[in-house]
Amino acid sequence: MAADSAEQFCVAEERSGHCAVVDGNFLYVWGGYVSIEENEVYLPNDELWIYDMDSGLWTMHLMEGELPTSMSGSCGASINGKLYIFGGFDDKGYSNRLYYVNLRTKNGTYRWKKITNFKGQPPTPRDKLSCWVYKDRLIYFGGYGCRKHNELSDCFDVHDAFWEGQIFWGWHNDVHVFDTTTQTWSQPAIRGRDPPQPRAAHTCAALGNKGYIFGGRVLQTRMNDLHCLNLDTWTWSGRINISGEKPKDRSWHTLTPIGDDRLFLFGGLSSDNVPLSDGWIHSITTNGWKQLTHLPKSRPRLWHTACLGKEGEVMVFGGSKDDLHFMDTGHCSDLLIFQTQPYSLLRLCLDCIGKNAALLKNQIPCLPPKLLQQVLKKITFWAAVNHRQEKKAETERQSQLTAT
Repeated sequence: MAADSAEQFCVAEERSGHCAVVDGNFLYVWGGYVSIEENEVYLPNDELWIYDMDSGLWTMHLMEGELPTSMSGSCGASINGKLYIFGGFDDKGYSNRLYYVNLRTKNGTYRWKKITNFKGQPPTPRDKLSCWVYKDRLIYFGGYGCRKHNELSDCFDVHDAFWEGQIFWGWHNDVHVFDTTTQTWSQPAIRGRDPPQPRAAHTCAALGNKGYIFGGRVLQTRMNDLHCLNLDTWTWSGRINISGEKPKDRSWHTLTPIGDDRLFLFGGLSSDNVPLSDGWIHSITTNGWKQLTHLPKSRPRLWHTACLGKEGEVMVFGGSKDDLHFMDTGHCSDLLIFQTQPYSLLRLCLDCIGKNAALLKNQIPCLPPKLLQQVLKKITFWAAVNHRQEKKAETERQSQLTAT
């Protein structure tokens, strides 16, 4: 029974630089890398990990089709039940390939498709970029990558060059659009005030027709500036002046839309190379940041993913608790869930029953069938939570014994 429980309550493998999206009641995770004996090892490209928000259980599904190479730093996004993966870095360098997989499969088979019959010109190869999803379009911004000499432009800050092949590496601040309905790449004419400085390891989030960008890195500088792009008129706001306190400079953080006018910022790596565990909420209405004071300080994350759940909770998965530049060992596999608004009364009741299932074991079978089904999932959810907490505590005890 113990072995069965351990298998049932397994979690997705630890990783950083991966992709994650939510569709329906499920969180989907693909790609990324881990460090093994100081070597970067990319996670298998044919594995899709799925987290069921109702039961709290993870399952792994093998994928088929035109598989992307195993990569880190790809940009993942979901449109109409399809996961799109663009860019990334693998053993051969930077990518500008685009793939998708249908997540709403009817036969349980997840099949990758490489998009090759597109129109227009895709972005140059890059990783650590971000994107907005708007009107069935993927709108990509920034990233670090390579360009040929004849591709150099004002939207590119050169970092290094290989003169023999006329190849340049650096940071971007260009905007590229992929229309998923017409399979067309385009580069809109951008208007307005000064665009954000070229950068990578920044983060993007869309609220309505506005695309927000925060922070990121260029050269040795990390930033804490906030910009907004109107996704209808392609007009940049210029740097948004914030009233009051604001988050410190960072890269490898996340920015998640919550509600109609708020953005949730979490984690990252600071300018002095400290992994961060702080959380902030930006209100579009008041144009101010507010730091959340109740978050645990002992669980920093960088190069993680953050997705919005069905009841306003932000689900942070994976990432590292170490500075990846100097001590690339602390990759994580736990799922941090941040509640950003009050749960519904039904959710609270289900959680209460699930936590106290042993005390209510005689009453639970009397529930109406539809409610009983939800309660059984919550019982599984809290059993999984307890199992993982016990396993983590045991691992920490063993580590302390080994240290002494």
